[in-house]
Amino acid sequence: MPRKKSLVLVESPAKAKSISKILGKDYDVMATMGHIIDLPPKRLGVDVDNGFKPEYVVIPGRKKIIADISKKSSNSDKIFVATDPDREGEAIGYLVKDYLVNKKKIKADFSRVTFHEITKTAVSKAFEQPENFNTSLFYSQQARRILDRIVGYFLSPFLWKKIGKGLSAGRVQSVALRLIVEREKEIRAFVPKEYWQFVADFAFEEGLVSGAKLAKISGEEPEISTQQQAEGIEKNIRTISDFRCSLVEKKEKKRSAPAPFITSTMQQAAFNAFVFSADRCMRIAQQLYEGIELNTGQEGLITYMRTDSVNISPQAISQVRDFIASNIGEEFLPDVPNKFKSKKGAQEAHEAIRPTDVFKTPESVRGFLSEEQFKLYSLIWNRFVASQMKPAVFSQITVEITGGDFLFRKTYTKKIFDGYTAVYKDQKNDEEQQIVPREGEQAELKKMEKSQHFTKPPARFNDASLVRELEEKGIGRPSTYAPTIRVLVSRGYVERKGKALVPSELGEKICEVLLKAFPNIMDYGFTAEMEQNLDKVENNEETTEHILSEFFPAFKKQLDEAYQNTKKEVIETDQVCEKCGKPMVIKWGSHGKFLSCSGFPQCKNAKPISLGVKCPECGGEVVVRRSKKGKRFYGCSNYPKCRFTASSLSSIKGADNDSQE
Repeated sequence: MPRKKSLVLVESPAKAKSISKILGKDYDVMATMGHIIDLPPKRLGVDVDNGFKPEYVVIPGRKKIIADISKKSSNSDKIFVATDPDREGEAIGYLVKDYLVNKKKIKADFSRVTFHEITKTAVSKAFEQPENFNTSLFYSQQARRILDRIVGYFLSPFLWKKIGKGLSAGRVQSVALRLIVEREKEIRAFVPKEYWQFVADFAFEEGLVSGAKLAKISGEEPEISTQQQAEGIEKNIRTISDFRCSLVEKKEKKRSAPAPFITSTMQQAAFNAFVFSADRCMRIAQQLYEGIELNTGQEGLITYMRTDSVNISPQAISQVRDFIASNIGEEFLPDVPNKFKSKKGAQEAHEAIRPTDVFKTPESVRGFLSEEQFKLYSLIWNRFVASQMKPAVFSQITVEITGGDFLFRKTYTKKIFDGYTAVYKDQKNDEEQQIVPREGEQAELKKMEKSQHFTKPPARFNDASLVRELEEKGIGRPSTYAPTIRVLVSRGYVERKGKALVPSELGEKICEVLLKAFPNIMDYGFTAEMEQNLDKVENNEETTEHILSEFFPAFKKQLDEAYQNTKKEVIETDQVCEKCGKPMVIKWGSHGKFLSCSGFPQCKNAKPISLGVKCPECGGEVVVRRSKKGKRFYGCSNYPKCRFTASSLSSIKGADNDSQE
């Protein structure tokens, strides 16, 4: 009788392929394709009156997968659950195991195996030392899932009633939207202030000190707010004949190596370097983690990419120190390994994101990677190697030049030891070497320019700055940053304009309504505190039932009060319905505003709002439309008869470029 194979369950086909090659013919590796068991999609699925007990069902579309797994399980003595080493992975595996044992009565021996990199050494070691499921980790994820389901299930219908059908709200999503909306309001309310600057070149005996800025007038920082003031100051400076070097200060400054990447810092760096959205960054990182086909076979190139820990294993530190010494130079290697401190609440069992084998340099594997995979792998590799190198050392020289009541200052730096920047280029270029005068040496004003400036409003959020803000405020966790941004964009609540994330009119309306009705849900501090409470479940310091029983009654009370004052908002217009003659009104829908007959539901006439621009192909009205992914574009109201589209109004001939763009 042939020996039964052990069954291994992972999430994705790519991961299954990599692990199957490592484990060999005695194992069958199957992919769950993510979650198989979850809360029901079309009902709450949480018994709020009975300890918030969840109801789990097989997700529609996953029935064949679970049937195949059940069939294979019945022929296996051992089943290893090797889903990702985080809350989400624990929940996926635990629920599949529970279903197989309790629903399908599978008698096999179940074990949990976790590893943070898909390499032969790590995977083999994990299978030699299988573990039990981490129920605390599962219950922590279950608490999050139940809380998010409750918030979304009750808030979304409220938005349908108050604004329009098809809208959604979420615990983290709505707070992230608030950040973007409030930043946009700051920008609109911003009033620029005028200020003037002076920059001068001074000649000394040995040469020129150029680009010195006016730093003080009568010992105070200058506040020059008008052209008249600037011209008066310029006149006074030009009357001074005795300028002297009043200070030469030399300092040596060190800039320490940065920590290896965690999820948030990787997303920020990838956006700043390559304009990768958070979602795109994580998709590429997933590919590098799950396995790339090299000439030695398929293997993972980086460790697990959803992490908030900067820990590094002793083996990885030893390997990278060997690499630095032999390939970069002993002079770049610190006497003892650099250590970094994770933020409070980080999952210390995880490692930072690093290459699984530092000797697999980006160039050595470039031929096996796509361009975007190469870019991200290079970024991760460089950052990790740099994290274990000596600081960069700079010589900083400050020169102050005084004449009368006026003090000019010039500071420039020169790198005197590359340190970690030999690998991770995160600094500005060196400034051109200038002469260093003697203190007391006389100077001649050779050139001076004044320039007008205006203060700038705060910058709009982009993927990098929003992730940083969410992390700083304690909103969400590594696994939620990218999905949060994706949902906001796909639903049209936020639009991408260049690199910036800009709230749509619909997004602003949703934020306004939710802030008024549910101030707690939209409060940054409350959301962060709830995240901390959910973390306590993982540490056995809290229970799901206690957290939810504290939250739900107050939430339900706010919800009931909000419904009492709910009236769908409409805007009257002077247009008349061509079908029934009643006035048309502006309503909100999942894609923004539209015109609707006030006689609804008797008259169902509805149409997009014209932007006052004619279609260049058929003469119809140009209206805002959205793709299936939520991206806004402009198209003809006569669609599908006319298929004219444009990405911007300014690209349409005859459109007013100052219109609603």
